[in-house]
Amino acid sequence: MVTRLRERETLMAEVEVKLPELGEDAGDEARVSFWYVAEGEEVEEGDDLVQMLTDKATFDVPSPARGKVVKLLAEEDQQVKVGQVLCRLQVED
Repeated sequence: MVTRLRERETLMAEVEVKLPELGEDAGDEARVSFWYVAEGEEVEEGDDLVQMLTDKATFDVPSPARGKVVKLLAEEDQQVKVGQVLCRLQVED
């Protein structure tokens, strides 16, 4: 979901970062190990946002775009399902 915001005459969009598909053997949920970022922090496209754990793997979820972390929606040690929103980024549209 993309929400459009107007900030200082620049059109901004809010991007939801979701837990991606994990593969056939990995199940449909993962645990938040730790956040690499904090709310309000600027990130570049490809920067790692969060480390996730499953029974079979440890992996990082990268930022899909350059922007600012607006809200972290999952806490460390929380189990999240595939497709669940992990955080929101504010990006230039």
